[in-house]
Amino acid sequence: MSQLSMTSEQREKFLADAHVGVIAVDRDGRAPLAVPIWYGYEPGGHVYVWTGRGSMKERLIRAAGRFSLVAQDEKPPYRYVSVEGPAEFDESPTADVVRGLAARYLPAEEVDSFVEEAYDDSAIVIRMRPEHWLSVDYGKGA
Repeated sequence: MSQLSMTSEQREKFLADAHVGVIAVDRDGRAPLAVPIWYGYEPGGHVYVWTGRGSMKERLIRAAGRFSLVAQDEKPPYRYVSVEGPAEFDESPTADVVRGLAARYLPAEEVDSFVEEAYDDSAIVIRMRPEHWLSVDYGKGA
């Protein structure tokens, strides 16, 4: 293990903090799709993302059966955690799942109005149990 790698506990705590993630998923014959996304995670659990049924993200993840997600600090000392694993699909998530994600990223007073506007019956939640981890904390080398 590199001296800059995080321990299991450090990387799970980092991933559980609120970061905008970037998912990456294979596309046949092209560079992978890589897009920013809100995500949820609790140490020891699944990473989950919310998207619309039929979206490019959902179609590509379903076809690939797996995806990667990276979360990073954008200010020094730079840190990142990348996870990759198989996808599971919740075809009919409740508004509470979307509310939980929104609460990670929005001020409390904006969450309910966001969910009212954004959640509908096309919502799908994609969960991934991390199988492979990469992490770096450039502050560890200082």
